[in-house]
Amino acid sequence: MQSRELRNAFLKFFEEREHTVVPSSSLVPDDPSVLLTTAGMQQFKPYYTGEADPMASPHPTLGGKPLGSYNTVSIQKSFRTSDIDEVGDERHLTFFEMMGNFSFGGYFKEEAIKYAKEFFDSINLKIDYVTVFEGDTDVSRDEESVKIWDKYGFSVQKGNLKFMGKEDNFWGPTGNEGPCGPTTEIYVFGIEIWNIVFNEYYCHKDGRLEPLKTPGVDTGMGLERLAMVSQGKENIFETDLFEAIFNAIIEIPGDKPIGKVRIIADHLRAATFLIADGIEPSNTDRGYILRRLIRRAMATHYKFIGAGLDPKFYIRPVEAVIDIYGIENKTTILESIGKETERFSKSLERGMKELEKLSDISGKQAFDLYQTFGLPPEITRESQEFNWDEFNKAQADHLAVSAVGAEKKFGGHGLLLDTGELKAANEEELVKVTRLHTATHLLQSALRKVLGDSVHQAGSDITAERTRFDFTFDRKLTSEEVTQVEDLVNRAIQDDLAVNYEELPYEEAVKTGALHFAKEKYPPKVKVYTMDSKYPEPFSKELCGGPHVTHTSEVGRFKILKEESVSAGIRRLRATLE
Repeated sequence: MQSRELRNAFLKFFEEREHTVVPSSSLVPDDPSVLLTTAGMQQFKPYYTGEADPMASPHPTLGGKPLGSYNTVSIQKSFRTSDIDEVGDERHLTFFEMMGNFSFGGYFKEEAIKYAKEFFDSINLKIDYVTVFEGDTDVSRDEESVKIWDKYGFSVQKGNLKFMGKEDNFWGPTGNEGPCGPTTEIYVFGIEIWNIVFNEYYCHKDGRLEPLKTPGVDTGMGLERLAMVSQGKENIFETDLFEAIFNAIIEIPGDKPIGKVRIIADHLRAATFLIADGIEPSNTDRGYILRRLIRRAMATHYKFIGAGLDPKFYIRPVEAVIDIYGIENKTTILESIGKETERFSKSLERGMKELEKLSDISGKQAFDLYQTFGLPPEITRESQEFNWDEFNKAQADHLAVSAVGAEKKFGGHGLLLDTGELKAANEEELVKVTRLHTATHLLQSALRKVLGDSVHQAGSDITAERTRFDFTFDRKLTSEEVTQVEDLVNRAIQDDLAVNYEELPYEEAVKTGALHFAKEKYPPKVKVYTMDSKYPEPFSKELCGGPHVTHTSEVGRFKILKEESVSAGIRRLRATLE
């Protein structure tokens, strides 16, 4: 089925089952806890918490009319930056459409699972298997969902029902606090297609779970993935949602590495939707996310696709996006992107020429290329690897100077470019990065204590929102191991360990047993950070040049969000602070 048919089929299916069809809300959310709309449930969040009445409270996307039902369905424009540096593979996107049905007390697990099974039957898609929350110390195993799925022929005995831990089958909250609960997920052709969340709890900022008075249902199914499996394609970029965009890029002269074409297609599509919702390129907040997308698309085109610098390269791909989705304000969108490409073109060309002159580039030089020419660090990294800790330190130093009254570029805001995740940042966000950076030290130590000394760092990526840590390990962690690691980190935080450092020659520092990243090139003299005073030996001891807190109690509560595979022998943890 084509994407338009899938949209219509989904909305009609739930409308026939007495769900109010609700238009997508803007990518600029009312929810102050998030920068952009990241999920379909965001416009319905007040109904889950009881702040709004679906039968009486005016709803913004319905022109102020109430929902008039406890059950709704929508296809929501969504945007996520957490995996932005992984765009270019076969499945990651920044902008996507989230299909979802929601209930605020109208129905719960029985009907939600039934509707999901019936919808797939209606479009002739066979479910491979489903997953159910296995339970942990805070929330018990979801036995009710197991019994319901059994009615439809899915069970552990048949091998088409699997239990998964909190990192996979427990969702939420959106932002710092809000509704959350266990999930059941549906897989087609081995791909996760539909995530059905049973909002049973309210998660407070301190991580405490409180049962909701009225449990609800919140589901999410990416249209792009559904189109992929429905159309029998190998990846999302082969669907009808991207075909015309791809063709517009492929027709540009020059070699075309497929991963780079995907980056350009994703970023220009996302930029088009951001501008359509009233966002303009700038150096702060949402505007900087948009600026980053346009500039990265442009730099990728310059280096990998085109036969030279072409500030107009975007026109045909963006026109294709506008045509596919029927977006209005075509002139405004093209003019906005055009101004940004014209503004960046001279700096980009100079920056690329400077990069070509450098060999064995340092993190400081990579930051200088960004600061002087706006050259995205991802593009620099494509040419040469550099030390991200040095890059972070250069950024921290730059913000510190701004904080004490030196010339404040960008109206008092700096730019946070920690390990690939570019995001608007001020001094407050630098504090968040410092806390997460310190927490990442604790995380590596905790992993080695739980899994053994074979664990070594294989990469990291820290932003104001989360940390991403890659490490050597040959299997998936159990939910118990994930909990143990999380608990160890939080125990070290609660113990208020002193964070100290000493500067030593590199060879001497290594002899102290301090952990270090084998892939990095360190300067002759390094800093060795220790977090100790309450243990026979330091809880953590590492070579590092990044920003740190003075005591671990400043970090805050640590929470692991997800554990996944990166490649053979390499695992990845994503975590945040609450």
